[in-house]
Parts: sequence; structure tokens; C-alpha cells
Amino acid sequence: MALMFVNGESFPSKSGQTYEVKNPATGEVVDTVPKGTAEDVQAAVAAADAAFPAWRDTAPETRARLLFKGAELIREKIDELAVLETKEQGKPVAESKREIEHFLHGLEFYAGLASKIRGAYVPLPDHKMYGMVIKQPLGVCAGIVPWNFPITLMGTKVGPALAAGNTMIVKPASTTPLTAIRIIEVLNQAGLSKGVLNIVTGPGSVVGEELLRHPRVRRIAFTGETGTGKHVAECAGREMKRLTLELGGSDPMIVCDDAALDAAVTGAAVGRFYNCGQACLAIKRLYLFEAIYDQFVEKLIGKAQRLKVGNGLDKETRLGPLHTAAQRQEIEEQVADAVKRGGKVLAGGKRPEGAEYAKGFFYLPTLLAEVPDDARIVCEESFGPALPIFKVKDLDEAVARANSSIFGLGSSIWTRDLGKARAAAERLEAGNVWINSLHIGYDEMPFGGVKSSGIGREHGPEALEYYLEPKGVVVATG
Repeated sequence: MALMFVNGESFPSKSGQTYEVKNPATGEVVDTVPKGTAEDVQAAVAAADAAFPAWRDTAPETRARLLFKGAELIREKIDELAVLETKEQGKPVAESKREIEHFLHGLEFYAGLASKIRGAYVPLPDHKMYGMVIKQPLGVCAGIVPWNFPITLMGTKVGPALAAGNTMIVKPASTTPLTAIRIIEVLNQAGLSKGVLNIVTGPGSVVGEELLRHPRVRRIAFTGETGTGKHVAECAGREMKRLTLELGGSDPMIVCDDAALDAAVTGAAVGRFYNCGQACLAIKRLYLFEAIYDQFVEKLIGKAQRLKVGNGLDKETRLGPLHTAAQRQEIEEQVADAVKRGGKVLAGGKRPEGAEYAKGFFYLPTLLAEVPDDARIVCEESFGPALPIFKVKDLDEAVARANSSIFGLGSSIWTRDLGKARAAAERLEAGNVWINSLHIGYDEMPFGGVKSSGIGREHGPEALEYYLEPKGVVVATG
């Protein structure tokens, strides 16, 4: 059984209860984990709170060295960790390995920034006085992590939090705790003081709620769907906690008639079907100029139909299962709604047939045309391998329809015209815009959404600011 890790030690839930983590490709039990309680969270908060003063006062270079060492230890185990993540999450092993590599890059990025935090000197009207702005860590922080990228999205919280001098409690998704537990164990083996980095497993309704309510938790970093994010914001607001929310998206991709077509087709296929379409920044609406519509759709259908669907442990697999039965049911309902409203299935639109698919949550890569704008798959976040395709006459129509969503996380435009690219970058209502590029979150760049896609930013040096409190200091020299 995998155990929670608090105050430098592995331990079960105080209730003694456990639950099973199952492989979404086979239904087999991968392992069991503790079903954490509010009391378990309280113990973790107490440990993190007690560890905070010493970690805050640890030299930034020392914090950096420990994070770099932790990254080295994880890198030595990357192959076994990737297999473990595939077993609990479902994605192909190659994708799991890339995710852990991304986690390591982010951890090292923030380790490098630990000693680069700067304040300010402020001249004041009275020449016998001057001001300083110093930046200090907040205290105990909580990272609430989803199941779709359970390691990368843990790293976007752990890295800046620890580099800035905070202590951290991670609450992983109930269905994907195993790899996160192992990574936190290894990071602690690098020499972190007891209580600096902890993980508590269990249901969000218990573990997550206690983190939101606990007065000693001063910062919440949440990644997940928008409805839950609104609840997190309400709870955090009552306790005046610092908050970032990275929520749902319905990212539009615009392809102009002068785009490099083959590159754009590959971008659409990877952008929609990577991780079985279960990504907040996945391409979820595709807008094609009329002149290239037919050719583009034909090429995209070919790519979708060539994707090998199967168990993520199979090296030939390019599209693993959806993570849960509920996820598959939701995408099936969204596709059915689109068809009912007049949409046409160009590829997929059903479960694959065969004994190898019987016990998993598989669904074929699906392309839809002539879908009305009021269909569920357009209005809601679509978290699965189904993509509606729309024909537009020009950039103005494409941008207007792209902006019609309640979401505003990512977006992209594919064009050789710098004028069109700049216009789209300025006019698209999204936290991020990619030009002739895959929707990839880089640790060097701020990432987050507008509208219903969230508050605040992760990634980039900007993320550190959400883990620091600026303090004004006035000094009298007379």
C-alpha cells in the first residue's frame, strides 16, 4: 500500500480506511492508498507550520541545492515513475515520461530563481528617510492537483512555493495519487527538513475542504474544473487566503488560408488528441478559413484514423483510455447532443470494438462538422478526444466566434501573415496565445486564464510573486 507522507514520514490515515486506485485501461487495481480525514490534514498543517520558520530562514542557495538534488534523484527513477503514472492515469508511457521531464524542468527552473528574488529601494520626500520593499514567503501553502497531468501540475505549485521559502501540502486527485506520493518521498530524501513538503490523500470533500477552511493554510493553488474552482474561491475568500485558480478551457485554433497546412494539421491532431484530449489547454474548437477547409479536414481525418488506440503500456499506443467511466460518458453525451442538433461525425464517434477494449474507458478520436454554436460540445469544456470543426470566411469572424466562449485559457492562430498574427494575439480573449505553435505550457512563460478559466498565473518568474508577500519598510536615518 502507498502511504501518505507527512512530517518526514510515511503513515496511514488515522481512520485506518483505504481505497483502491485502478488502471483505466484494464480496471485492475494498481494499489491502495489511505483515505485521509480532516484530522490527517490538521496533522499535516501542524507539521508544515512548525517547519516554516526554519525553511523561511534557510539561505536561498541552500533551498536551491536541495531542489536540484531532488530533481537528480527523481531523474534516476524516471522510467519506473512513468510506468506507474500510466497505470494509474492511462496515458501512453511516452507521454508520462514527457510529463515527468516537464516537472523536472520546472523544479530546476524555480530552484534557479530561489536566489534571484528582488525587493526595492524607494526614495522618499523627506531626505532623512527612505523606503524598502522586501518580499517574504507566506507560510503554509496547499496545492490541489487534478488527475489529467498529476505530476506537471503538482510541480507548478511545489517548485515556486518551496523556492520562495514556503512549506507545502499537496492534495492529489483521488484517482492519481501514486506517482505523486513517490515523487514527494524522493524529494524528501534529498534532505528537506521534516514538514517542508507533505502529501495527504483522500476525497476532495474531506481533505480539500479542510485545507480550504484551515486558518493556518495561507495560500491555495488549485487546478481543476470551473465549478469546483468557484467553490474554492468562495471558501478561500472567507479565510482571506491568497489564491490562484487554473480552471477549464475551450481553446480555439484558427487556421488562415495562408498557413503552413501540414504543420497546422499536425498541430490540430496533437493539440486535440494528446492525453486523450484530457487537457485544459487542448484545442477544443477548430476554425478554418473557407479556402483551405476541405483539404485541411481531409488531412485531419487521415491523422485521426491512424492513431493507435490502446493500453498506455503498449509502445504502439498513441491514444490511451479516458480516465474514468464518467469522463467517457460525458464525451459520449456531448457528441450525441452535437449530432442531435445537426452535427455530422467525420471520424470516430463511438467506442472501439474488440476484446482488448472491453474493460477500459476507450473512445475513438472523433471529428465533427456542422455543429451549431449552442451545442454542449461548443459551450461546455470538452474533456475528451472529440473536436468540432467550423468554417469561417475571415479573421474577424474567426476571432468573434473564438471569443464567444465563457472560457479564456489558451488560443492559437496559424498564418504566415504577421499582421494577422499580431491582430489575433491582441484581440483573442485568452490568457495565452500561440502563433504557429502547439498549445504547450512553458515554465519560462506565465500561464493562466481569463473569464471562467481562472485567476492568477502559474509558470514563469511571475508565479513566484503569488508565493511572496511584499512588505513596505520605512527607515529614518536622522
